[in-house]
Amino acid sequence: MRTRPPLQGSFGAVASTHWLASSSGMAVLERGGNAADAAAAAGFVLHVVEPHLNGPGGDLPAIVRLPGQEPQVLCGQGVAPSAATIERMRAEGIDHIPGTGLLAAVVPGAVPAWLALVRDHGTWAPADVLAFAIELAERGHRVLPRVARTIAGRAAFFEEHWPESHALWSAQAPEPWDLVRNPALAATYRRLAEAGAGLGREAACDAAIAAWSEGFVAEAVDRHARTARMDSSGAAHAGLLTGDDMASWRPTWEPTLSMPWRGTTVHKAGAWTQGPMVLETLGILDPLLPDAADAFDERLVHLAAEATKLALADRDAWFGDGADISGLLDEAFLAERRALIGEEASLELRPGALRGEPRLPRVEAAGPAPKAAGTGEPTRGDTCHIDVVDQWGMVISATPSGGWLQSSPTIGELGFCLGTRAQMLWLEEGLTTSLAPGVRPRTTLSPTMLVDDDGATAALGTPGGDQQDQWQLAMLLGMRVLGLDPQAAIDAPSWHVTHLISSFEPRVWEPGGLHVESRLREATIAGLRSRGHVVTDAGPWSLGRLSFAGRDADGTVRAASNARDEQGYAALR
Repeated sequence: MRTRPPLQGSFGAVASTHWLASSSGMAVLERGGNAADAAAAAGFVLHVVEPHLNGPGGDLPAIVRLPGQEPQVLCGQGVAPSAATIERMRAEGIDHIPGTGLLAAVVPGAVPAWLALVRDHGTWAPADVLAFAIELAERGHRVLPRVARTIAGRAAFFEEHWPESHALWSAQAPEPWDLVRNPALAATYRRLAEAGAGLGREAACDAAIAAWSEGFVAEAVDRHARTARMDSSGAAHAGLLTGDDMASWRPTWEPTLSMPWRGTTVHKAGAWTQGPMVLETLGILDPLLPDAADAFDERLVHLAAEATKLALADRDAWFGDGADISGLLDEAFLAERRALIGEEASLELRPGALRGEPRLPRVEAAGPAPKAAGTGEPTRGDTCHIDVVDQWGMVISATPSGGWLQSSPTIGELGFCLGTRAQMLWLEEGLTTSLAPGVRPRTTLSPTMLVDDDGATAALGTPGGDQQDQWQLAMLLGMRVLGLDPQAAIDAPSWHVTHLISSFEPRVWEPGGLHVESRLREATIAGLRSRGHVVTDAGPWSLGRLSFAGRDADGTVRAASNARDEQGYAALR
């Protein structure tokens, strides 16, 4: 079934996790802007309307394809501060980097990355791109029920420990669909826009980046981080991030990692993300998959879950900033991993010997347990996502996240908080994800781009923390094995494993864990349990917030969006 029609047009499309971002991006396309302008405008709007899922203090990976060129990755993942050493963290009396507060802050990369995208590939000035977000922050927007619930859940903590967060968010205790404003954020964005007044477009973007990384924003961040604040360790700690850390970092462009698969080439970001694991999963799975199928049956889901477990174990043993994962997609290694899949569910973490003996972080096995309020990544691991295609054939897939309002104290004069991405790093020597100055945390953020053999190009992705590439795997299998169109593939029942080392606090794993939507059917779920999977029925419509935008070889533009949670939409003409 489809919840929405499969949208088709010939001009352009924007799909995202919030209708105001999609409509803002589409307005840019209609006014002559290109995909870079539209994606950035939508991204800044998401900072305003989904502040519980992303913010200016967060991060951004994106994949961009210009017509006729190879896709490129834009890295807006900031690095650990220069003072962030294992010894320094241990001196704070902690065993793991807290999931909330200031210690987990890295250089905030989202805003410089959006501005770099506009500078390098856009056509609009920063002031024009920022105008949509400024208006919504200044005049107000109707707050999502999930935002209101998030604020209510942290209200007592804010009032006691984070007074600036209380003043901005919980003092007014918004109810669902109340009009909320963030005048401090509007003023911050207006100052960035004014930094480039009178300059050409590229110079204006550079001026706005400088105002962020070396000017008034960096100065405010530096002051803010010096004050100790309560975090999820149960103690108050100051941050390690400084203005100098921000001044010394800029977004970068780099090649994708890619793999041909069933008539398309799947492009992902590198080992500083979890993205390569979906390529490995597809490589392990492909010889085991049927050429075509009518539904996600017990065997197909079992095989997908087991291949995913193996790829995630390799992620946790081998991926990280600067890690050498060459050989991950070699057929010999894939065959070795494939041979481990049996008829029963594995209950062990089994990384492969990609570079000699694998080493995993020291973690405890645990059953499903609720997280303490405000720890880890919020609300079931959600984030944001944007897909854009324009009339000239530029295609962009972007997954902004971090800087969640509930996870770090608000910087009152700026109207946003810092991110907590360093919680993904370990205070344990010798790992590919060990904490060190200047290292990028291995992020879960994972946009995807497909370039078909005939030249058709599509962007897709989803929020979801550790589940992002798993839900994208289900969509890819729906499209290329079940033969579904993108909207039907998004709407198809989904699943994910929790048999992995969580990227977020608390850092545990759930042996054999498999979450499924009940629409997989009772017999399929019972069959998975009989194979030894520890199945959690997550309900009929609960897993995934995928979106999609693409351009066929004949110029047809397509878009699709997720109906779960009733806020993702696609706009197309």
